[in-house]
Amino acid sequence: MATRFTAGTHNPLMDSSAKIFVAGHRGLVGSAIVCQLRAAGYNNLLLRTRAELDLRDPQAVEAFMQQERPEYVFLAAAKVGGILANQNFPAEFIFENLSIETSVIHEAFRAGVRRLLLLGSSCIYPKHCPQPIKEEYLLTGPLEPTNRPYAIAKIAGIELCWAYNRQYRTEFLAAMPTNLYGVGDSYDLQTSHVIPALIRKFHEAKVSDASEVVVWGSGSPRREFLFSTDAADACIFLMNLPEEEFSPLVDGGDCPPLINVGCGEDFTIRELAQLVAEVVGFPGELVFDTSKPDGTPRKLLDVNRLSALGWSPKIDLRSGLTQSYQDFMRS
Repeated sequence: MATRFTAGTHNPLMDSSAKIFVAGHRGLVGSAIVCQLRAAGYNNLLLRTRAELDLRDPQAVEAFMQQERPEYVFLAAAKVGGILANQNFPAEFIFENLSIETSVIHEAFRAGVRRLLLLGSSCIYPKHCPQPIKEEYLLTGPLEPTNRPYAIAKIAGIELCWAYNRQYRTEFLAAMPTNLYGVGDSYDLQTSHVIPALIRKFHEAKVSDASEVVVWGSGSPRREFLFSTDAADACIFLMNLPEEEFSPLVDGGDCPPLINVGCGEDFTIRELAQLVAEVVGFPGELVFDTSKPDGTPRKLLDVNRLSALGWSPKIDLRSGLTQSYQDFMRS
């Protein structure tokens, strides 16, 4: 996996020897953050597996934070999944994510963490949101029912960051990435997101010489996708912003400490499926099962705030899909 670090023209805020806790370091974005931090020379990373530290356990998190005293925290740990997983396990999605956020954010405050970055999701925004979606549209309408428990947990995480910033002058920022995919993704059809699910479906169809692949929904919803290394790059970029640029993000008065992370371009699910088929090399027919849910009609993030700070993605969709398929073949 290619690594890079694009912190702009200013000097990085985080010293190379700073204690940095990456929560969820084995996940899609967490692993990419670790890879890029190491490539940039950071040599004091705090990493714990779920067996070593259960982030849902407040006492365990308290003991860890008080002992290690990290200076920076990337909160990339979360229970995530596609439409099917969200429909089947709504209780787990809201409970586990709320538990992780409350434990880590509260103990980060108590341990004196300098900056914390919470990774969220674009599903926090209303189902029928004006496009492209600005940060100010948060809580302006009903959520998409299929992933509402997960979305509410992430909204609560934003509110936690905001509350601690207001009351205790912490510097906790919530970054809301668009739909993510990339190296190290989950290809389990029961729990995966749309891109890894399509990669597996098309590959298995190619291997078995199937004549068609069935895709959930009508194919008409539009989605924006960001490669995991780009998402990691954006997170490190934000964490390294100088105080005069970071402070307005976390101390925005009536605005929550929230910033969108995306590429500013979207595709229909039909276009995505056709592109995945090309990358995988499946020559058959695509059949869309309209009895299955479409989810939100469109989710395109307005990324002007992040772009104005000087960050932009580097990996286009076809290149990212090619890397993802290569990753799938190695898994």
